[in-house]
Amino acid sequence: MPFILALDQGTSSSRALVFDAAGQPVGRAQREFTQHFPQPGWVEHDADEIWQSQITVAAEAIRAAGLTAADIAAIGIANQRETTVLWERASGRPLHRAIVWQDRRTAALCEELRTAGHETLFRDKTGLLLDPYFSGTKLKWLLDTLPGARDRARRGELAFGTIDSWLAWNLCGGLHVTDASNASRTLLFNIHDGDWDEELLELLDIPRSLLPEVRSSSEIYGRADPRWLGTAIPLAGIAGDQQAATFGQGCTEPGMAKNTYGTGAFLLLNTGAQAVPSAHRLLTTVAWRLDAQTTYALEGSVFMAGAIIQWLRDGLGIITHAADIEALAASVPDSGGVVLVPAFAGLGAPWWDAHARATLSGMTRGTTRAHIARAALDAIACQTVDLVQAMEKDSGIGLRELRVDGGAAANNLLLQIQADLLGVPVVRPQITETTALGAARLAALAVGQRLEESTDSASERRFQPALNSDQRNQHLARWRRALHLVLTGIK
Repeated sequence: MPFILALDQGTSSSRALVFDAAGQPVGRAQREFTQHFPQPGWVEHDADEIWQSQITVAAEAIRAAGLTAADIAAIGIANQRETTVLWERASGRPLHRAIVWQDRRTAALCEELRTAGHETLFRDKTGLLLDPYFSGTKLKWLLDTLPGARDRARRGELAFGTIDSWLAWNLCGGLHVTDASNASRTLLFNIHDGDWDEELLELLDIPRSLLPEVRSSSEIYGRADPRWLGTAIPLAGIAGDQQAATFGQGCTEPGMAKNTYGTGAFLLLNTGAQAVPSAHRLLTTVAWRLDAQTTYALEGSVFMAGAIIQWLRDGLGIITHAADIEALAASVPDSGGVVLVPAFAGLGAPWWDAHARATLSGMTRGTTRAHIARAALDAIACQTVDLVQAMEKDSGIGLRELRVDGGAAANNLLLQIQADLLGVPVVRPQITETTALGAARLAALAVGQRLEESTDSASERRFQPALNSDQRNQHLARWRRALHLVLTGIK
């Protein structure tokens, strides 16, 4: 029986899961790591801490499964995307903390590029918008800011990578690779040609020598150094976390969509071999590359989903554990008119306002922490509705159901609110670890294995809409009034 190890490196924690041939998780481990906020709008991670936490949980997951490294046929990586690491090739030492996808420090640079008329160029070639979210301007900031960095890069002394590349480098002793799904999130990769784009590199003054080799999402890239896990296990699958979740959810045919409720919320619609341009400020992205065939997707990205619940826990202290929010929010019938617009790090799709800031409105003397908790769940669901409606217009496809996963998908109240506001069923699979499952399936394919796919369409629960159209429209109108104030009047 083949076992596959999936490394699921996320924004707030590093996780590892071992899957058996039936696609069932048989061992898992998780470890949170430090979040750094050196200035308002800046978010950083210690890249060495990420690596140490990830390799630690990898060994723990194998032990939890009652296995040894010799039982593992392959390793797959799913990773937080866009987070940017710059390190020395000789020593493997990062030159700076990793700049996280949530970080907004390059907002002014993106605005300069837009003002200079470059957004259409970037959009046509990369499928992305000029936003601090993506890696390219983060890398430019590092090269502009760190003394001597650009000269060292031109001499071939430095390496850039997103977190997948950083893990592969450490795991496999200097292997410098990425896959097409992660490359497509950098603002440097031409999604039509399938390679780094010389014109964009020149525009951002980024030496090509910094960049990893772009490979498919399922192949044997190299083997793990035996000192880490005990044997040289093949590294055989890499995909950005949202693309991995889409693959894990079985959304492998055009027209199928999933939403992941993690730190952010990420909605992807499979568009097959066609890179569909968006007229509603969604992203056109690579879903995965298998052999020479690229599959594309439309994506909408919400910056704050599960992170809102973390804020209620760590920032406001109104819950002790993230799981407490469901019972607290369910203790009131609705938010009592309270609306939270969670623009703590700006707003993502379809608004893309890097300067927007969060608001909590509609409060009275009768407002309680339960109403605020309920408003937090409403905010996650309302942002997703905005994405779905934009995606339907771009694709011409009416959503028939939404497959969901991620940590916050365990919250029954959230998913009922989501179904109510979308007006279509929300389907939670039996296995909600779909990000890790997707990475495991990609890795298994590369070593001639296939994890069973019977769980793809096996729903653990379907949440049916319970609101009528008038109630739904009233709720969404209140959300959009609050959103309008953030977008037009409050910065």
